[in-house]
Amino acid sequence: MLAALKAQARQLKQHTLTVYYAARDPRTPAYVRVLALLVAAYALSPIDLIPDFIPVIGYLDDLLIVPLGLALVVRLTPPEVLESARAQALQAGSKPVSYAAAACFVLLWLVVAWFAVRWGLSVFGHYPP
Repeated sequence: MLAALKAQARQLKQHTLTVYYAARDPRTPAYVRVLALLVAAYALSPIDLIPDFIPVIGYLDDLLIVPLGLALVVRLTPPEVLESARAQALQAGSKPVSYAAAACFVLLWLVVAWFAVRWGLSVFGHYPP
């Protein structure tokens, strides 16, 4: 069962990359490009609409929003663009994972959190002068 879940996760990643490359293709209509970028950004972002630590509902948004968004983008994308995007996604999927990019995302969110905490403390009067 775990192997099947891993295979489905890999397939979802492949579809996400396909949508990303389709969105970057100039032959794709503008409204599909915007939708594709939003779906890919949501799928690849560590931030969710509903946090994953909330039982059942936390994973429900990932199980519904991403696949439905991907299906809509695939349906609206011209077939020749989709073929080209799939080929690019297969090539990119075989490359190693970028831990440097992951570290940049983590660093970015830590900086945002630091500023948010600092702002919150200054607004509520608990921040020392």
